[in-house]
Amino acid sequence: MAGEPTGLLHAGGTASLPGAGNTWIDSLREAGARRFTGLGLPTRKVEDWKYTDLRALSGSAWDLPVEPADLANIEDDASAVLINGCWMRGHRPLPDGVELVSLARAIEDGDDVVRHHLGSVASLARKHFVALNTAWLADGLVLKVADGVTIDGPLRITLAGAPGAQRLAWHPRNLIVLGREASLTLVMHHVGTGDYLANLVEEVVLERGARLRHYRVQDDSPDAVNVSTTEVKVAGDATYENFVLATGAGVGRNQIAVELAEPGASVRLDGACLGRHRQQLDTTTVIDHAAPRCTSREAYRYILDDSAKGIFQGRVTVRKHAGGTDSHQSSKTLLLSGKAGIDAKPELEIYADDVSCGHGATVGEIDQDALFYMRSRGIPLEEARDLLIAAFIEGAVETITSPEVQALIRDHALAWRTRA
Repeated sequence: MAGEPTGLLHAGGTASLPGAGNTWIDSLREAGARRFTGLGLPTRKVEDWKYTDLRALSGSAWDLPVEPADLANIEDDASAVLINGCWMRGHRPLPDGVELVSLARAIEDGDDVVRHHLGSVASLARKHFVALNTAWLADGLVLKVADGVTIDGPLRITLAGAPGAQRLAWHPRNLIVLGREASLTLVMHHVGTGDYLANLVEEVVLERGARLRHYRVQDDSPDAVNVSTTEVKVAGDATYENFVLATGAGVGRNQIAVELAEPGASVRLDGACLGRHRQQLDTTTVIDHAAPRCTSREAYRYILDDSAKGIFQGRVTVRKHAGGTDSHQSSKTLLLSGKAGIDAKPELEIYADDVSCGHGATVGEIDQDALFYMRSRGIPLEEARDLLIAAFIEGAVETITSPEVQALIRDHALAWRTRA
């Protein structure tokens, strides 16, 4: 499909998009359009997409959304709400030193931070959906935290899909910049109804000593395709933590690329993917140890029922001069059905000495010995099965370092078990 026309390159041009006519944003969009025209949608011949079926995106053309009506069921405590990729409103007052605005507004205002960072972290090279997002870059959010500012409670962002009768594709872009020694906890919640493509790209910049705890609950419509790409640059002694709970979307792909750019940088990537019916839940990560004495940890758990399919692809690269690297990666999968399956591909590329690196992947069914033991103690079969599933989920959730967010995500994860 590479190079072929696609209904995702919408007719009508970009003249109505925010900032049109300004050279820097026009050039960025044009570069994205050229790249996507050359790449097209990825097929299974593309190595990073060999396990994921994107036929749900074929067929009729996709429309860009117009500004939608507000939704009544949006979380009241969300700091900002995006509907169909468009900034709708903010709610709570923000602490001093924190700025959260619409990307469209920031582009129109010529924000210097946006001009400096937008497009600098998320690479267009062989990034099909980043290129598509860049071609139609219109709205999203800009979140800036000043040097030395620490936010105690989490900021919550809701991203909702409500396409109605139309088949819509939206491409929000989020820019998150934390200054030196700044600290923030951020929770993103994806919800929606209907048939849509949500193609989110986030660019994250952490200055020296900053810490971002970045959590995502992906609970999109079962008819939706959600491709979320997060690209992060971590400066010296800064820390990036990411946890994704994926329970929604017919096809859900979570892509994370982290560059540990200076000595002492660290990253932790964790998540739980809970799938049933014919869902495809894909986690694809790249961690680039580009500097010495950096640390990375990565652990994902999958629970798959019915004919659901999981994909885990995790690549860690240790560059030639990145001695002192400490990196460990794992994925664990619990299959609840003989028709469910997982494709796991952990990778290590090491070009330096004096490193500690390892990875592992396990796949199994419910422990029948444990099930028998619990039943012998009078616990009914279904209750015993649910307790073992809950324990497996807890192994992922317990890695979350924010107690408040840990409780929130645990509730979402456990509620998945009771759904039809």
